[in-house]
Amino acid sequence: MTLPTPTLAPLTPGARRVLEAASRLFYERGIHAVGVDTIAEEAGVTKKTLYDRFGSKEALVVAYLQHRDARWREHLATHLAGAPSTGVERVLAVFDAALSWSDENSPKGCSAINARAEVGEGNDGHPVFPEVARQKAWLLDLFAELCAEAGVHDPARMAEAMMLLYEGAIVTVGMTTFDEPFAVARRWAATLLDER
Repeated sequence: MTLPTPTLAPLTPGARRVLEAASRLFYERGIHAVGVDTIAEEAGVTKKTLYDRFGSKEALVVAYLQHRDARWREHLATHLAGAPSTGVERVLAVFDAALSWSDENSPKGCSAINARAEVGEGNDGHPVFPEVARQKAWLLDLFAELCAEAGVHDPARMAEAMMLLYEGAIVTVGMTTFDEPFAVARRWAATLLDER
């Protein structure tokens, strides 16, 4: 199974600096707390360069989410490549990948969930919504595919359970409610998969 990443447009050096600065700042401080002036200054470019490369702050937010998602998918693909070719261990490898990813890359939880929460209600036309929905639908589809390959009786329903465990864990990482939420989620996932 391959894990295709979204097709991302090539970036000029200036656009890459803008995206790297925006990604760091959006994740650390929040989307609303960071203005384009701050991003341009951190990237060492003018606001004109920022707007020339991305068009708007909203488009830059979507690019930030897409590039983080692409990095996550590459990380996950590496974990799945090292897992057995079939069986429940491949499903559990998603939790293993998330555990190794979250400490360094997601100490404040999921960037997509955080962005969705920040945009808030009443902004249904905001471009963050379809991007977040795309990312979450992809993960649910991946869980369903892995569950089917593992011989789970009802892979679609089991995928929903895996998704709930995964999403609950990543929110818990951001909230620091208790230690090692992905390890806890993995144990419960293994229990559910044993009962398949």
